Amino acid sequence: MYAVAVMPVLLAAGWRRQQELPVRLDQLFLFLLAAVLLLAWENLANDVFDADTGVDATGKPHSLVNLTGRRDRVSLLANGALLVGLLLMALVAVRSQGAVLALVLACCGLGYLYQGPPFRLGYRGLGEPLCWLAFGPLATAAGLMALAPEGATAVPWRAALELGSGPALATTLVLFCSHFHQVKEDAAHGKRSPVVRLGTARAAALVPWFVAGCLAFEWGPVLVGHWPLTALLGVAGLPAAQALIRLLREHHREPERIAGSKFLALRFQALNGLGLALGLALGPLLG
Repeated sequence: MYAVAVMPVLLAAGWRRQQELPVRLDQLFLFLLAAVLLLAWENLANDVFDADTGVDATGKPHSLVNLTGRRDRVSLLANGALLVGLLLMALVAVRSQGAVLALVLACCGLGYLYQGPPFRLGYRGLGEPLCWLAFGPLATAAGLMALAPEGATAVPWRAALELGSGPALATTLVLFCSHFHQVKEDAAHGKRSPVVRLGTARAAALVPWFVAGCLAFEWGPVLVGHWPLTALLGVAGLPAAQALIRLLREHHREPERIAGSKFLALRFQALNGLGLALGLALGPLLG
C-alpha cells in the first residue's frame, strides 16, 4: 500500500532530474519516511473508524482492529504515527519552505474528511475525488517544494498538476477497486461507495477509463515536448492494468474471485509511477 505514499515525492525527484536540477537527498529521505508514517495513520485510523460503524466486521478480515480486537491500541498507534509523521514533515518544511507543511496538513485534512466522524465523506461516495486531490496536486506540490533549494516561495501548482494528475488517478483506482469485494457489506452499513451506487457491472466498465485517463495525463506532456520520450516508461504498469480490467470484467459479481483486485490496481499504480519517475530522470542522460 505504501507505494501510494512515496510516489508524489519520487515523481518530484524524477521531474527535478529531468529539469537538470539538483535533488536534496536528505529531504527526499525525510519526506519518504514522513509520508509512510502519515499513510500508516490513514490506514490505521480507517480501521478504527470503520470498526465503529461495523462495516469491516466481515468484509475486511485484515483490519488490524479485527485481527487484534484492541481498538484502543490501534487508535493509539495511529495517533502516534500521525504525530511522528507531522513532526518529520515539519522538519522538512523548516529545511525548505513552510508551505510544505501546510500542503501536507491539507492532505491529512482530506484524509480525515474521507473517514473520520462526523464527516465520513467516503460513506457518501466522495472518497475518490478526495484521494485524487490529496495524492495529486497537493502532495506533488509539497514534494516539489521540499526538494527545491531554500528560499523559493511560490507553490508550483502548474508543475504539480502536470506531474501529479496521472499518477494520482492511478492511486484513486486503488481506492475504487477496494470496494468491489464488499458491496453487500458496504450497502448494509450505509457506505454508498461509487461501486455500491453504480453496481459492479457499470463500475467495472469504468476501470479502463481510469487507466486511459492516467496514461493520457502522462502522455500529453510528452506529445507537446514538455517531457522526454523516456517518460513513456510508465507503460510498465500496463500488464497489471490489463489483468485488472479482465478480472473485473469477467468476475465482478464474484466477491471471492475479485478480493485481490485492489492489489492488481496497486501493481499498476506502483509500476506506472516508478516508470514515469525513472523515465523523467533518464531523459537528460539519454537525450
